[in-house]
Amino acid sequence: MPATTPHDHRRRRTTRLLAAAAALATAGALAAALPSAASADETSAGAQATTGKPGTSRYQDVQLLSFNDFHGNLEPPTSSSGRLTEIQPDGSVKTIEGVGGVEYLAGSLRTAREGHPYSITAAAGDLIGASPLMSALFHDEPTIEAMNALDLDVTGVGNHEFDEGAAELKRMQDGGCHPKDGCYEEGRTFEGAQFPYLAANVVDEKTGKPMLDPTYVWEKNGVKVGFIGVTLEGTPGIVTAEGVKGLKFLDETATINKYARQLQKRGVKSIVALIHEGGAPASEAYNYDCDAAGAGSGISGPIVDIAKSVTGKVDALVTGHTHAAYACTIPDPEGNPRTVTSAASFGRLYTDTSLTYDRRSGDIVRTSVETANHVVVRRNPASDMTDLIAHYKAMSAPIENRPIGWIGSQLDQPKTLDDSTLGNVIADAQLAYARSVDPSADVALMNPGGVRASLTHTSSPAGEGDGVVTYGEAFRVQPFANTVNLVDLTGSQLLTVLQQQVSGANAAAPKILQPSGLTYTLDLTKTGADRIVADSVRVAGAPLDPAAVYRVAANSFLAGGGDGFTELAKGANPFVGQDDLKAFETYLAANSSATAPLRAPATDRVNVIQ
Repeated sequence: MPATTPHDHRRRRTTRLLAAAAALATAGALAAALPSAASADETSAGAQATTGKPGTSRYQDVQLLSFNDFHGNLEPPTSSSGRLTEIQPDGSVKTIEGVGGVEYLAGSLRTAREGHPYSITAAAGDLIGASPLMSALFHDEPTIEAMNALDLDVTGVGNHEFDEGAAELKRMQDGGCHPKDGCYEEGRTFEGAQFPYLAANVVDEKTGKPMLDPTYVWEKNGVKVGFIGVTLEGTPGIVTAEGVKGLKFLDETATINKYARQLQKRGVKSIVALIHEGGAPASEAYNYDCDAAGAGSGISGPIVDIAKSVTGKVDALVTGHTHAAYACTIPDPEGNPRTVTSAASFGRLYTDTSLTYDRRSGDIVRTSVETANHVVVRRNPASDMTDLIAHYKAMSAPIENRPIGWIGSQLDQPKTLDDSTLGNVIADAQLAYARSVDPSADVALMNPGGVRASLTHTSSPAGEGDGVVTYGEAFRVQPFANTVNLVDLTGSQLLTVLQQQVSGANAAAPKILQPSGLTYTLDLTKTGADRIVADSVRVAGAPLDPAAVYRVAANSFLAGGGDGFTELAKGANPFVGQDDLKAFETYLAANSSATAPLRAPATDRVNVIQ
């Protein structure tokens, strides 16, 4: 059964709208007295959005505001996570520093809604999961509270919504205290999301029924817009087995088409799909025109095939997962133009799409759709979000600001097809832990996607000092609460694991593991598994013996076959160890001090031939 019924959400929404009406009256008076914070071009765009078709009341402009991959970033994200690139009028590219943060996202959305009586706010998954400590410490309850307060209307699920399993996701929807940690404040119970989480293609293995509502219909004064939410079919390959236990993930396109037909039978003809799967634009600039050489010519990746196959009954696709920024036009199967958008990640952007609703047909006039991504600049913060952050900051500060080690320079997360300084340190930490429980451990392997941020040398605003690594900073690097596991692999199996970095599920987008105790050559002039030069593989300096047995350490996600490394899941004599962040903390404590900080290791474990 769905976790909540549409009636539940309608009841909650009615309460919020009544409260909002009073707030809007006050806001209107204030707006008349205060100058607008929006730029001239934004003000002009807002005026056009409410104009509709001249001389007729048949058409109603509907504003769709959307974002994706927020990942619990309540505080302004730092380093590269708080930057964007922007193409200038002369074609040059400018870096925009200091963007994002829920205070500013909420403020931007509230400003964008002004003058738009028909405004919907939607998201495309990964609102929670892989979150900074302030949110993750409280099982992402603070993020759900923030989403409620910024008036999110609906979201689809993403793969990270399943990090803690289906039961926890349902608690995010329905509310209630955590089953193990309980309530975090006396007399205060988590209320859950006041917006529906949609999971049309996530079904119970036994019953075949969606675990959450598959669709949602937003309605106002006869205007109806339906939403279908799906996550990528490949979610089980990038989430722990426990997180998706008992669930089946269906094909995205077939599921959307099924529920689009159902919505139309219910009289809902304007439909938006929220899809947690995305693409890769040819430029990282948020304002890159991916239609410059023809509709959709500047974007590639899984979303392209999905967009070309999803029924024309769907009028717009809001997407995510790849953390990219784009506002493209990809024709539907009938050849009609259709907008496909994504707003990067971490609340750095929001997308504003203007949909012209035909009251006579109940459908969107597709040729009238206009869309663009807007930067969330750090000005005009929403005071209620500032208060929310301060509240949880005070609760988490004693844990977050605790020093756990020292580094002599910045340690960078994996970005390219080789090893990285931070990836190598984490692998070294896991091998050191593995050898503390099993002296026969030979190798450690770390998946690049599990290293979520760099460790900066510069002090954070908390003032701990340059080079000091706090628990909160380490948590941002490894937020998944995986364990460090050990398995036995033959040399032949270990070679297969290395080959799976660049073949099979990872052929199109290689995932280069961060190694400790192992070196090899990656030859990019070759293709597939042949990119791994077999006779170059060394374990502790000795050539890999195909018949020998090696003890290999990896986090529980990777050891379970995640990220396409299915050979690891075949390992013998498995051992489940301690939390991976604890292993990292122990390593820093043993190998660094204020007077002798940890030095960045050389990045020479993967020799790349290009």
